Amino acid sequence: MGLYLFRLPDIGEGVAEAEIVAWRVKVGDVVAEDQDLAEVMTDKATVEISSPVAGTVLAIHGEIGGMRPVGAVLVELESDAGSDVAEVVAAPAAPAPVQPQVLAQPLATATPPAPVKGPAPASTARPRTSSGRGAGEAPLAAPSTRRRALDLGISLAQVPGSGPGGRITPDDLDAFLVQDAKAGGGSSLVARDGINDTRIIGLRRKIAEKMQEAKRRIPHINYVEECDLTELEALRLDLNEHRADDQPKLTLLPFIMRAMVKALPEFPQINALYDDDNGVLHAHEGVHIGIATQTPNGLIVPVVRHAEARDIWDCAREVARLAKAVRDGSATRDELSGSTITLTSMGPLGGIVSTPVINHPEVAILNPNKLVDRPMVQGSFITVRKMMNLSSAFDHRIVDGYDAALFVQRVKRLLEHPALIFMD
Repeated sequence: MGLYLFRLPDIGEGVAEAEIVAWRVKVGDVVAEDQDLAEVMTDKATVEISSPVAGTVLAIHGEIGGMRPVGAVLVELESDAGSDVAEVVAAPAAPAPVQPQVLAQPLATATPPAPVKGPAPASTARPRTSSGRGAGEAPLAAPSTRRRALDLGISLAQVPGSGPGGRITPDDLDAFLVQDAKAGGGSSLVARDGINDTRIIGLRRKIAEKMQEAKRRIPHINYVEECDLTELEALRLDLNEHRADDQPKLTLLPFIMRAMVKALPEFPQINALYDDDNGVLHAHEGVHIGIATQTPNGLIVPVVRHAEARDIWDCAREVARLAKAVRDGSATRDELSGSTITLTSMGPLGGIVSTPVINHPEVAILNPNKLVDRPMVQGSFITVRKMMNLSSAFDHRIVDGYDAALFVQRVKRLLEHPALIFMD
């Protein structure tokens, strides 16, 4: 048996460092060849790193959320692979689903912590509280459970968890309420002093960096207009009712995409990417629409390429396919990059108005709000119409307020008279 040093391999494409997102092993674990050791994230992808040899983990280097340079030792293994310290030359495991590319300044590489040579002495263990957790140890619970506890005025730090790893379940909340009532607690109005700290790492940190960069670099101008979608909604419902078996169900997004495609040729500076470092605006003839999609891991923006060459049904089909791909983690890097303008929507949660953040280096983003029935004046009568506000944001360095308003008004006209969308 000998010491085997497993180093962070060269993941390729100019990547010099990676963030440790999760450890799959701990000191003392016996690992098999090709077993996953860690999950790391670069600016381009999330990658599972596997062991090229079998052995026992002696030490791991780097904490979750920390950066490690290519070539730095990740794991020390006791292995039959060699009796001396071995240099590892190995390719990473097949890339996990690619996360959206972000343009952020690289983080400084932290000084690697000293290797952990074995389990911590018993004397350093945290004292246990009445909840069964270590002192200062954050309680584990699903978001729905946390919300219910908040509504009940219960501090989760006081609730023992019976789920895996001490996770607090809804039954644990019920048991705590019964116990509290028996103890004379009576009221559920309890002062809460707990603070739950969560380190922002991985995809959430990438999103944070990109949003910060966009707001720092881009002077946003927002514009909101209301649209009467009564005719469009009637058309959408009719098309869905009579669609063929192989045709997808239509939402409002494909119609808005087609309206954007029809309007953008009149405003080439809006379907563009602004390289502000070099002072160059790249106006694109092809319309590649980013569709902001919420996933369990955060907001991801897959791209419908060449929307100008797709009809309503094809747009709907591609949006559905991409949404499924990003949610199940199978989206490729090409499907997550290259947008020239972004469309974001929260559906029935869309609210009255929004101020979306531009997806740098794009110069515009559209955000349809919630579709609602609203009384409107038509001539001498008041009638109920299906109304939707269309919120938007533009890079004021490139798009003047007048041009922004003209563009939105053009999209509004196409949506309010949907026959125009289908006219060449």
